[in-house]
This record gives sequence, structure tokens and C-alpha cells, in this order.
Amino acid sequence: MNIQTVTVIGATGTMGANIAGIFASFGNAKVYCIGRDIEKVKRTIPRIVKSVRADAIAKNLIPADFSMLEKSVADSDLIFESCAEDMRVKTEIATRVGKVMKPYAISGTGSSGLSINTIAECYPEELRGRFFGIHMFNPPYTLQLCELTPTQYGDRQLTAELTEYLNSKLHRTVVEVKDSPAFLGNRIGFQFINEALLYAEKYKDNGGIDYIDAILGSFTGRTMAPLITSDFVGLDVHKAIVDNIYKNTDDYAHNTFVLPMFVDKLVEEGKMGRKSGGGLYQLVRYDNGFKRQTVLDINTGMYRDVIPYVFPFADKMKKYFAEGDYQKAFGQLVNNHSQEADICRHFLLNYILYSLYAAKEVGYTIEAADDVMATGFNWCPPLAMYQALSKVADVPALIRENLADVCKQINTDELLEEVKPSKYDYRLYFKSGR
Repeated sequence: MNIQTVTVIGATGTMGANIAGIFASFGNAKVYCIGRDIEKVKRTIPRIVKSVRADAIAKNLIPADFSMLEKSVADSDLIFESCAEDMRVKTEIATRVGKVMKPYAISGTGSSGLSINTIAECYPEELRGRFFGIHMFNPPYTLQLCELTPTQYGDRQLTAELTEYLNSKLHRTVVEVKDSPAFLGNRIGFQFINEALLYAEKYKDNGGIDYIDAILGSFTGRTMAPLITSDFVGLDVHKAIVDNIYKNTDDYAHNTFVLPMFVDKLVEEGKMGRKSGGGLYQLVRYDNGFKRQTVLDINTGMYRDVIPYVFPFADKMKKYFAEGDYQKAFGQLVNNHSQEADICRHFLLNYILYSLYAAKEVGYTIEAADDVMATGFNWCPPLAMYQALSKVADVPALIRENLADVCKQINTDELLEEVKPSKYDYRLYFKSGR
């Protein structure tokens, strides 16, 4: 696949800008960067260059606005749409693109979960098979995952060629997924994150948001605690993802995709997280340079200082991780029966189980769950998590003990029979920090 010229529509957004950088640097392509305001696009070019740490790509980046869309698309081998996660917006753009794209060009959307087949139907019939979901993760320079979703109109040969381009040229870990709400990575990741929000509401008298983050911090196999992750992604994006999943799926974890009312209120108030200066957390900056990290108190609706919680099971796990004794660390998690350890076990065991379940529903292999979580979220992947816990316990028995309600709804034994050794080393993900 010879991709020399690319059009990125929505290049002033965070993902659009970063992906334009990926095409210009790794792909060595000329990239038309389209935004609503060409002056804003021009101001975005330095940010695109910085995102891939390659000053030389500036010459490959061509600022453009929507009045130049047709001309840019007609000159391109690949068109990538990275606009608002709104079906109306995406179908309007797809209709415009379909009228002028070259018959041998590829078109794709970076949608994080809207129906790829529905958008494809905006294209002329002969071009529908050349449209794909090409979902990358933020920031794409460090997170290599690309969920590739062909339409029902495509053919295997073209899919294979695009996979090879994404893999070898853009250095993506390509996971093919079905056209299902939120695809695979976000289906798994936001089940975990949104349930953590629900637990923050449930345990608001214990501290709420930072209490749950302290229980599920980096020592549980992730770079960033789950609710800090939600703030980083943006609460509006979080809401769009979980609302879409809740509306369009109905699995055993269905109720864990209900967005808590306090988060809905934050979104209504424009408190979207890090990008708006505050959401679940808020960093307060003073004139003297001092910074103070605060967190929303769900009970009062006010921000307070983050509490340095002390949980004996967690402190012992961190200590053993620092010493490299993983068996003793996981032993602390399995054998401690404090409220906090019980919560932590619930989340990690359900993470394994829901990953296996979702991979069967949305992916094509059980290993797909490992790839999306390792390279899209930088979390310890589920099969590796299973291996880690199996060093100290019978994991199926742990699941029956800790997830009794789930075991009544689905055949967990059948799912667990499909567990395979992970190609990822769990020791890379469990850290001794918070």
C-alpha cells in the first residue's frame, strides 16, 4: 500500500493533531491538516511537530480549512476523519469525502465506538469497502494500539494490506475488532473505570474519588489510577463512551456502564477534567509557583486536598514489588480481607473475566484482549494478570468466591477454560508507587 498523501479532517483536536504527526513522521506522508479555522490550524502545526518529536516533519504539514476539503481529499491516498464523536457530524463529512475521493484511496474514521457500517453507507456503493474504523489511542506516539474495523462491504485482501501499512509503516499494534459499541479496548477499559466511579459514589463517606484511586493505583498494574485516567481522557468523552455502550449493549456488566449523576453534573458545568482545568480532580496553582492537588468531595460538591490514604495490604504489596518479590505481593492481595483489599480483588478479578467475555463478543481471539489493554491503556493485560494471581491462588476459585453474582449470570468456567499464557510479562506493569 503506497500512501504518499493524507488528509486529516479535524486536525486541531488532540487526537487529530497527534495522528497527523504519526502520518507525517512514521508514514513520511504529505498531510493536509483540516480544521474549521485555518489560522488555528497554523497555530496547531508546532504542537503536531512536538507530539512526535520530529522537527523535520513541519514541511510535510499543510494547513487547510473546510473550504479546501474537496481539493485535499481528491489529492489524497488516505483520508482520516477525527472530528467530534457525533454520528451526524461524521456522516456529513463522510458524504462530502465520498463524492471526491479517488477510487483507489482509503478512508477511515477515528471514532472510538460509533457504528462503522452506518458511516460507510454514506459513501457510494463502490467505495464502502474502502472505508474502515481506524481507532488509535491517546497519545498515539506512546500508545501503539490501532483497532481496525472493516465494514461488511470490505474484502480480506484490502484489510490485510491496510493492516500491513499500519503495522510496518506506522508501527501500530493492529487488532481487528467487530463493529460493536466502543470496540474492544474501551469496552474493557471503561467498564473498569466507570465501575470505579460508581464505587466512588458508593464509598463517598470513605473519601470517594481519591479513596477508590488509592485502592486501584499503579501497584495494581496500571500507569495511572482509573479516575485520574477519566480526568485525563475528558469526562465528556467518558460520558459519550459509556452512554453509547449502555444504550447499545446488554451484557452481565450492563449496569456498570451507568454514569453516576455527580459526573453528569460536572459535564453540564463544563468541568471536563484536565483539559478544562478541573473535573474529578483540580490542580490549584498559586502566584508563588506553589501547586496544590485537590479532589472533588462528592458529598459537598467542593474540592478538598487529596488524602494520603494508608492501606496495610497496599503498602505491603508496594514493599514487595520494590523488592522484586511478586509472589509475596500478590499473596497480600489474595489473603487480606480488609474492605479495601476486597474492593481491589473484585476489580482485578472482574477485569480478567470481563476482558475474556468482551474478547469473545467483540474480538476474534482471546489474545486480542491482552493486546488492546497492554498497547492501548498500558495496563497489565488480563491474561498476564491471570498468570500473576495464579502464582499464589486458584484463580477460578477466587472468582467464584469474590464474584458470586457474576457466576450466576454467565458460564465463567467456560470462559476461563480459554485462558492461555500471555506474551506480556506482568512484572513490567506492577509498580511500587501509588
